[in-house]
Amino acid sequence: MIAIFVTLQVKPAFRDRFVEATFGDARGSVGDEPGCFRFDVLESASDPNRFHLYEVYTDQQALNAHRQAPHYLKWRATVGDWFDGEAQRVEG
Repeated sequence: MIAIFVTLQVKPAFRDRFVEATFGDARGSVGDEPGCFRFDVLESASDPNRFHLYEVYTDQQALNAHRQAPHYLKWRATVGDWFDGEAQRVEG
């Protein structure tokens, strides 16, 4: 299994739209991808514009499939300019 923990800082003006788009990606991941076991969207308790995504996939092939899924590609195209800085990513 592969677990990924991503931390994203979102520009305040885009916060609500980011949440909506990200929950759409999460629903698509868990609902449409047999290799995705978990996709949690977490908001920081100390910063309402900082989010953590916790994702679990069966293997690298499932993670690669996620990155090609229509809902993920839509999410990337939608939220790409909304980040305030680079994403921090931990994979294990």
